[in-house]
Amino acid sequence: MSLITDEIRSSASEFYTGHDICQVKSKFLLTEVLLPNGLLPLEDIEECGYVKDTGFVWLRQKKKTEHKFKEIGRQVQYATEVTAYVEPNKIKKLTGVKAKEMLMWLTINEIYVDDPPTGKITFKSPTGLSRSFPVSAFEIKEENGVNAAAKEVKETAAAVEVKDV
Repeated sequence: MSLITDEIRSSASEFYTGHDICQVKSKFLLTEVLLPNGLLPLEDIEECGYVKDTGFVWLRQKKKTEHKFKEIGRQVQYATEVTAYVEPNKIKKLTGVKAKEMLMWLTINEIYVDDPPTGKITFKSPTGLSRSFPVSAFEIKEENGVNAAAKEVKETAAAVEVKDV
């Protein structure tokens, strides 16, 4: 059952549908709240939204996905629906994200970057277990000052020709 109701959708400050725009907007939101832009590498995103008053964010994708952060050698699983409350340097009440630690999948419910910055990002589970990693492991490298996802959207838009009738 979805946590996202029509009431939540109607109260959203920002609401988008379609993978390309949702990829760009999710990365932009992460950088806006001073978190690394590669934290949510979701595939086939159907919709995303943000309720600015409360900081509530959601992302819905077609199917559950797994991603390996190669720099730290960790496997992460993303459910079809990921929700959270965001604020500067922090994601709270996160749902839909699990990380593999040894042979077990642990639910992640909080992510934060130290303030003042130490170059570390910490992931916490509801049981109180936490693990810190370098922030750089979760950043998507930019090409000539343009985020790769934003570049992809621009290329897609450029590929569409407008013909005079």
